[in-house]
Amino acid sequence: MELNKHFYNLLAEDFSRTRANIWEEFKSLGEYWQDRDQVLDLGCGNGRFYDLVCRPGKNIKYFGVDNSERLIAMAKQNYPQGQFILNDGLELPFGDEFFDKVLCIAVLHHLPGYDLRREFLRQARRVLKKDGLLVLTTWFAAPGKRRWRNLLKYSWLKIIGRSKLDWGDFYEPWGNKGVRYFHNFSAKEMRNLLEDVGFKIESIGFLTRKSGEKNLVVVARK
Repeated sequence: MELNKHFYNLLAEDFSRTRANIWEEFKSLGEYWQDRDQVLDLGCGNGRFYDLVCRPGKNIKYFGVDNSERLIAMAKQNYPQGQFILNDGLELPFGDEFFDKVLCIAVLHHLPGYDLRREFLRQARRVLKKDGLLVLTTWFAAPGKRRWRNLLKYSWLKIIGRSKLDWGDFYEPWGNKGVRYFHNFSAKEMRNLLEDVGFKIESIGFLTRKSGEKNLVVVARK
């Protein structure tokens, strides 16, 4: 977690430039946000998903949290109408049943180990109202793609005793400027984790970019 926090603070401007807008594959997630919803963007980064949640004509209260000081500063500057808080998601500063919906885009795969992932999701569930909705995505290493090659690399290093990472973990370089930690979830693993926390799965599927890279997308209810 500290490695990734350092990465996002160090390269916040570079990262944000590549994510100034909502990518096409995420636009289908706009259907989940309804008038008068109170929504938490858990791991909001530079705040770009504010536009996905708070579409014109919708009276929605938006809150974003992230553990990167620099990305939160950018979010506040870009979307002063939102409410942004510096937080790592493991002890959310909100009361029980505070939100109607929680959005969590490309965050859970950054948490190392089952216990941290479980606590992160327990916090998300705690702040959701009864029957509240979680919309979550993580990276997915599709065979033949860059993520898959990195996953295979670190799996092989583990087999030969040269990696202390868990199975499914890998590091992804950002050019020559830094690296991030990821965990590759299977659909079965994700389902088991969410159900262990107490969520009821409504759907599990994939969002695919033009490049062929995939994101696992899950919709679950409290």
